[in-house]
Amino acid sequence: MRGFFLLLLLAGAALGIFYPWYANNFSGEELGSWPVYDRASGFKPFEADLGSSDAPVRVLVDLTTLGAPAFENARAVLTMTVSHDGRTVLAKAMSFADSVSRQRSPQSQDRIYRAEAGVIDPVAPGTYKFTVGQGDVDDMDMRSVEVELRSGAAPLDRRAQPAGFALMAVGFIGLVVARRRRRGDPPANPNSQPPPPRWGRGASRN
Repeated sequence: MRGFFLLLLLAGAALGIFYPWYANNFSGEELGSWPVYDRASGFKPFEADLGSSDAPVRVLVDLTTLGAPAFENARAVLTMTVSHDGRTVLAKAMSFADSVSRQRSPQSQDRIYRAEAGVIDPVAPGTYKFTVGQGDVDDMDMRSVEVELRSGAAPLDRRAQPAGFALMAVGFIGLVVARRRRRGDPPANPNSQPPPPRWGRGASRN
């Protein structure tokens, strides 16, 4: 049983942690990265030329902050809109609550958080305008914001991460229970005890 629960734990980790990380960072081909915010000049939009062969195009946003802020699901840190020929093709508010941070360098206190703004699919050939703005969180020390576009990116199944976390929980609990049972003393078997003496001191009285 311990092997079974260990497999559940590993499968959950692959589904809940490795799969989203791989899909967000390595799925598809990088088209480019554009800075959209710095502390000196604030927010600025950018334009990118996309073709139908680029579809689907995943839009990723990297937020660099000083330290590790406390994100909340109900509060948007950044907003993004993508338009083409005057029509909005993508709009997203990003809270970064589910993002895992990475450090720019061991000596720096800056942390980078990545969130997916969405996927553009299908892609009509032409110029797309990307506009990033501040959400309803105005007390965060933002260093910079960059947008990365990836073409041919496989869509991320949103059901995978919760299912992976559930498998990890079941596997971990199962391993803990199995370990405790293995360490515990075996239950006493009444049939394995010798019968009481029938005479002398300590003899049973019937």
